[in-house]
Amino acid sequence: MKKFCIVFLALSILIVTAAAAVLASPEGAGQPAAEPAAYLRMHVRANSDSAADQQVKYAVKDALVEALIPVAAECAEKRQAMERIAARLPALEAAAEKVLAEAGFAYGAKASLRKEAFPARVYEGVTLEAGVYDALIVELGAAAGQNWWCVVYPPLCFAGEATGGSVQYASRLWEIVQGFFAG
Repeated sequence: MKKFCIVFLALSILIVTAAAAVLASPEGAGQPAAEPAAYLRMHVRANSDSAADQQVKYAVKDALVEALIPVAAECAEKRQAMERIAARLPALEAAAEKVLAEAGFAYGAKASLRKEAFPARVYEGVTLEAGVYDALIVELGAAAGQNWWCVVYPPLCFAGEATGGSVQYASRLWEIVQGFFAG
């Protein structure tokens, strides 16, 4: 019983300390990330801010993430991810346009790889500072609406994304955690 009380007390102190640290940190803050050159970001721009355009933007995002998960999972470095995505730009546009057409939208989609300015953003506890990043930009129609942001490489925002009911790829951070508990 004495061991149980000591373990319980130690765990309680640990939980309270962790909670206090989280509450004391700035909201949304994460650990600082590497330089912008280490990341390939993604930006899906909706045609407009209408509810229908915003809804179809998320359907397009889902189709693009499903297409990109296996690509990102195969890549050992950003350069490789960019080359493989560049080779798939027409297929990514076609996937986006298929979703648009199925939803009854006549405007098209344009996918490109280019450098673009991004604001600071937190993904899985990693803060990406504001700056110019290499990015996969997908523009739907006039691309004048609110947008969806992500990180394709390393695939920080794909953790937990599911296709066909099973997780296809989890982030490198998740792999490290799994390796720690497995070994």
